[in-house]
Amino acid sequence: MPSATMTSKGQFTMPKEIRDDLRLVAGSKVMFVKLPSGEYALSPRTGTVDDFLGMLHDPNRPTMTIEEMNEAIAEGGAASGMRGIETRSSE
Repeated sequence: MPSATMTSKGQFTMPKEIRDDLRLVAGSKVMFVKLPSGEYALSPRTGTVDDFLGMLHDPNRPTMTIEEMNEAIAEGGAASGMRGIETRSSE
């Protein structure tokens, strides 16, 4: 398995095998995506949005209905709004 060592400046040289697999050339950009597991995935920024579809899919999570999704969104929005109110009232 290819590996790389980070320099004191936070830089590393990506092994040629990986650069070739990802079709990266000088000047290519990559994106680091944090996955639900806490790990990161590295993806070339040369692709389209379609390349990222399913990247965050968790096969162990049960499928949600539209109603469940709407409820979760509403709860998240309400909780977010409450955090703002709590922050302002504590000032």
